[in-house]
Amino acid sequence: MNQDPRATEGTSSRPFPGAVYLLLFVQSLMASGTHLVAKVVVMEVDAFVLTLVRSLIAAAGMGLILLSTGRRNSIRREDYALVLLLSFLAVPVNQFLFLMGIRYTTPSNAALLYATTPILVLLISRWLLKERLARRKVAGVVLGFLGVTVVIFERGVDASMNNVTGNLIIYVAVIAWGFYTVLGKRLIHRYGPIHATSMTLILGTVLFIPIGLVPTTQFAFGSLSGSGWMQILYLGLVTSVLAYMLWYYALGRIEAGKVALFTYLQPVLTTVMAVIILGQGITPAFLIGGTVALGGVIIAQFA
Repeated sequence: MNQDPRATEGTSSRPFPGAVYLLLFVQSLMASGTHLVAKVVVMEVDAFVLTLVRSLIAAAGMGLILLSTGRRNSIRREDYALVLLLSFLAVPVNQFLFLMGIRYTTPSNAALLYATTPILVLLISRWLLKERLARRKVAGVVLGFLGVTVVIFERGVDASMNNVTGNLIIYVAVIAWGFYTVLGKRLIHRYGPIHATSMTLILGTVLFIPIGLVPTTQFAFGSLSGSGWMQILYLGLVTSVLAYMLWYYALGRIEAGKVALFTYLQPVLTTVMAVIILGQGITPAFLIGGTVALGGVIIAQFA
């Protein structure tokens, strides 16, 4: 695929892969608190309102970043359908269903489900992009998933009916994120990570307005606590703007399957945050599972 010469905001140079991996680690650190923060804030704000407010904040943030770059890349006609699809996957499906599902399940369950993203991306990439399925890459995926499973199940997984419902809702969001990751590479190469992320988040917000407008206008924002607003800002600016941009930046430089493998680090980092913030103890199972998960990521990077 020929790269659009206008997309110079991050695709014209190829830094040492180690720098990309460092940025992906930072992205994982940003995203690692999502499950904990979301679980708390959905107790105050329902998914319809939270998704719209979060998306409006993210769209405003991305719009300001886009304006600051001074670039006005027009979208090619042949990309209209792809931009619309990715926008729909990003907000009405992925973000909304995640916030809806997390209300009915545990952060541990959600983290485990999102840890299957690399497997989905690997299969989707093979199907749509014809990426090579090297044995070492497959081994890294399997090893990483086993490590994450040890970490998550060590914290306990509730199999109640509410949790099953929440898990099913979240897994639809995970599938949407997998397709968003793979299909987004075309936009990245043509428009760059900032423009690609901006397009999908802003249009995704527009698509969600008809869904969330009525519940949002009826919500009593005066009852929302200060910590609730801070949590919404975290979801809107950190995980929806900065983390998305770093994710797409990395996608423009290494294979989608390798980028997705860093999802394995998120539940491990989430547990570390829970230890620090909630005072939970580190168990041998966490140390073993975290080491195995990290090992899977490293092995797959050299496939």
